[in-house]
Amino acid sequence: MMTVLQPHSKLCLMDGETADATLELRRPIGKRLPLIFASPHSGSDYPVDFVSASRLDPLALRRSEDSFVDELFAAAPGLGAPLLSARFPRAYLDVNREPYELDPAMFSDALPHFVNAASPRVRMGLGTIARVVANGEEIYASKLRFVEAQRRIDGLYYPYHQALHRLVEETEAVFGGYLLVDCHSMPSAAGSICGAAAADIVLGDCHGTACAPEILEAARRFFSVRGFTVAINAPYAGGYTTEHYGYPPRRRHALQVEINRALYMDERSYRRRPRFASLVRELAEFVGQLARAAEERLSEID
Repeated sequence: MMTVLQPHSKLCLMDGETADATLELRRPIGKRLPLIFASPHSGSDYPVDFVSASRLDPLALRRSEDSFVDELFAAAPGLGAPLLSARFPRAYLDVNREPYELDPAMFSDALPHFVNAASPRVRMGLGTIARVVANGEEIYASKLRFVEAQRRIDGLYYPYHQALHRLVEETEAVFGGYLLVDCHSMPSAAGSICGAAAADIVLGDCHGTACAPEILEAARRFFSVRGFTVAINAPYAGGYTTEHYGYPPRRRHALQVEINRALYMDERSYRRRPRFASLVRELAEFVGQLARAAEERLSEID
């Protein structure tokens, strides 16, 4: 359900910390696993000033959401792994980017020299502050000022990655490494980009640079034996989070998981489909499979 937040609204982190950013952190209960789960795009708390400044209606603004993904992986804390979710929407700020991937055409003033204005994601209109929603429609009715981007990045982007960095450090201190699972969903037509029927699941390891192949294979096998169609790195190989936190030579693994939205929701009405509950149960089993694969990999002597 979309929530419109009044200016200066705050939420508390689930572990008792507070922040200006809209974050939710559910810490593990009982036994700990060498896993961290992150849901950067499932946020549906829309600032009222953002909705007012958009040329799109509230339903159209939701097209970039990975709706309900945090709920799909909600079993993780009970099984021993933290789950960090951004509650602000991706259309407002995308934390799966560098901090300053910005399109100069969106702003009325000049951008500082440190801004990355030439990345492929910026050219697509999907930078840290997105120009378009997922179907290509322009978000804003007028140009922004850089101070607005700075406010969002300081208030939301950095707190999210500070929280995520703490989680991977804590996990690494206990297990000597970690597996970060970056959780996403994709439009049902996304797989057709490759000229084939849409996959149910896309696993991304940045083409072998972010995650050990044994972990990727364990994830692929889990879904395949249950009848899901699985693609690897196409059309999604992993974003900033996978690239930044994954470095297998240091036992730091990151895997991006994309779930076809048609499996669990109506993409027009944003309502859960009847299969939602069974997918939640299957993903709880997936947590266990990943834990075994990660523990085995982290216990090996390189």
